[in-house]
Amino acid sequence: MKILLLGKGGQVGWELQRALAPLGELVAHDLDTADFTQPEEVAALVRQVQPDVIVNAAAHTAVDRAESEPELAQLINADTPGRVAREAAALGALMVHYSTDYVFAGSGTHARAEDEPTAPMSVYGRTKLAGEQAIVASGCRHLIFRTSWVYAARGGNFAKTMLKLAAERDALRVINDQVGAPTGADLLADVTAHAIRAVQGVGGMVRAQRRDELLGLYHLVAAGETNWHAYATHVIEWARAQGLPIKVAREAIAAVPTTEYPTPAARPLNSRLDTRKLQQAFGLTLPHWQAGVDRMLTEISGR
Repeated sequence: MKILLLGKGGQVGWELQRALAPLGELVAHDLDTADFTQPEEVAALVRQVQPDVIVNAAAHTAVDRAESEPELAQLINADTPGRVAREAAALGALMVHYSTDYVFAGSGTHARAEDEPTAPMSVYGRTKLAGEQAIVASGCRHLIFRTSWVYAARGGNFAKTMLKLAAERDALRVINDQVGAPTGADLLADVTAHAIRAVQGVGGMVRAQRRDELLGLYHLVAAGETNWHAYATHVIEWARAQGLPIKVAREAIAAVPTTEYPTPAARPLNSRLDTRKLQQAFGLTLPHWQAGVDRMLTEISGR
C-alpha cells in the first residue's frame, strides 16, 4: 500500500509520519513541495505518486487570521482538498481528511453527532465545512475526522503557554465557559492508522476485501470534557506536583467568561462531539483527555 501524506510538518502531520509508516510505503510532503495555495500543482503530485491512500493534514488553522484572509482560508481548507479529492476519485484512492467542531454553532450543552445541522460562526468554520462538502461531492472513497482542541508535544500549545505564564505571573485569568475535550495529535494519528487498516484491508489485501461500509464522516476527540480554566488548572497543578517552578497560587487562577477576551473569530462555547459512531465502527475505546495531556506534559518536561 502506498500512502501520500500532505502537510507532514504540522502537529498532526508529524505524528502521522510515525503512525502511518508501518502500513506501507509512505511518501510525505510539506507545504514546500505540496503548496495548498496551488491546487493544480498538488493535483499533479497526486497523479505522479499514484497513491492508494491520501492523508491530508494540511490546513489553514489560524482561526483569527482567517477572518482577514477568507480567500486564502477557502483555498487551503476547501478548494485544494476538493481538487485532491477529485484526483483520489479518479485513482480509486482513499482520502483521509481532518475537520473541526467549528462547523457547528457551538450552542447547547450536548455532544453533537455527525448528522446534526452545521452552522459555522467563523471563516475558519465555514471553509472547513466547505472542504468536507467538496470531498463528499467528489465521490471519492473518504474518511473525514472532525476533532477539537488539538495539541501535541511538538510545537506550541495551550498547556505550554499556561506553564510559562504560571512560572512568570502571580495571577492568571482563564476562560471557563467554552467546553470541549483536549485531543492529542498522537491519538488522531493512531486512530487514523487503525481506520485505514480497517478500511483498506489488513496487510494490503486486495480491493475485494476492503470494507467500504466504514467510509464516511466521524467525530474523533478524547473522552471526557473540560473547560479552558479547568484544563489550565490541571496542567499547573500537575507541574506543581512535579516540583516545576510555579509562581501563581492555586486561588489566583481566575475563571472568566469568553466575553472578557474578544477575538476576531467567534469561538464555539460547546465543542462537545459524540464519538460513539467511531468507537462502534472501529472497535475503539478512546482514552480520557487527562491521560493524553499528562503524557504530553511528561514528554515536554522530562519528568
